[in-house]
Amino acid sequence: MWNFLQVKRFANSPWHAPAMLWPSTSGFKKKKKGSRLDRTSWNEIVLSFPSPHFLQTWEWGEIKEKYGWKKDFLIWKDETGQVLAASMLLIRSMSFLRGRLLIRICYTPRGPLFMSLDEATQKKVLDDLQVYARNQKAVFLKIDPEIITSMGLPGEADEATSESAIAFEKELKKRGWIFSNDQIQFRNTVILKLGRSEEELLAAMKQKTRYNIRLAQKKGVQVRIAEPKDFPLLYQMYLETSVRDGFIIREQEYYLDVWNLFHQHDMARAFIAEVEGEAVAGLFLFYVGTQAWYFYGMSTDKYKEKMPNYLLQWEAMRFAKARGCTVYDLWGAPDDFNESDRLWNVFRFKQGLGGEVQRSIGAWDFPARKGLYFFYQQVLPRILSINRKRRRKAMSTEMSQNS
Repeated sequence: MWNFLQVKRFANSPWHAPAMLWPSTSGFKKKKKGSRLDRTSWNEIVLSFPSPHFLQTWEWGEIKEKYGWKKDFLIWKDETGQVLAASMLLIRSMSFLRGRLLIRICYTPRGPLFMSLDEATQKKVLDDLQVYARNQKAVFLKIDPEIITSMGLPGEADEATSESAIAFEKELKKRGWIFSNDQIQFRNTVILKLGRSEEELLAAMKQKTRYNIRLAQKKGVQVRIAEPKDFPLLYQMYLETSVRDGFIIREQEYYLDVWNLFHQHDMARAFIAEVEGEAVAGLFLFYVGTQAWYFYGMSTDKYKEKMPNYLLQWEAMRFAKARGCTVYDLWGAPDDFNESDRLWNVFRFKQGLGGEVQRSIGAWDFPARKGLYFFYQQVLPRILSINRKRRRKAMSTEMSQNS
């Protein structure tokens, strides 16, 4: 016996009052009024999972609502009321052909969350998500769960593979889900296990990494926790980093909104490395439960010989460990583990910190409206290309104005 809850936002939002619903062959039927869901109750549900993620928190949905998305919440419980799975979904509508074509998409970042990957739960969640996508008249629904397929580099003797993750991928393929061309988040990452002493963490690093941490200390690099008043400075360093390294970032307002909101709710802290009082590098660390993520990193070209980024990471790791975090996610690793991958140098830096490669199933799309899905797949790259050109030009202008 399953209970499936769909909980929406309340009267003071674009969503109507929440109701408990369950799927049927004809769609979702209203059962009865459910208890109201708010920031605290949803985040408590997220925290109850073995691997909670900040991209599934109320706060992340709140940010996305400000920038054109709507958020919705799905919860699966057994007959005793025990939560088995949950998902915050983001929904967005876009118009094409001068408004004559409306396309709606659904996306659950790093979701759904699962208590376990047993076959019955997998199938129930996928059944309901497919019905949900059709009821929303969505072109597709994208999932991006942190379901780990293996630990370690491909082909390593100690590579560990998850049979349940492989079974989940097979179930997706059997149902017609498509491995997404638009992964959005990194499929692979590098993680550090913090449940060791600082001495053990240092010993697990590569010798050159330990040397560079001590060199930074010796050369007078200082690391401090940033305050919200420092966030515009962090953005300027992030802008400089993006122009130097050739990737696109959003406007300043977006990052200030994210950083301020998560800082306000004690779910993130920023760190700044300084040389003689001048900021030369920074990072933004998110944390939920026992998980921590190095999500944004930025630096200038000054004093690179003093190795500020090494000490910056070490101090962020120490902070996360002191908070009780047991996992430090360095957020991002190559899709292909060879030197031609654009992330290779960053990956080697992360490896040097003693991290282990974690590979997941990645993002998958359920094409609820197949014709429009393939149209969208053709049009999206062109739209993104135009937007990137515009944003790259705007970033260059912004850099020139600030120099």
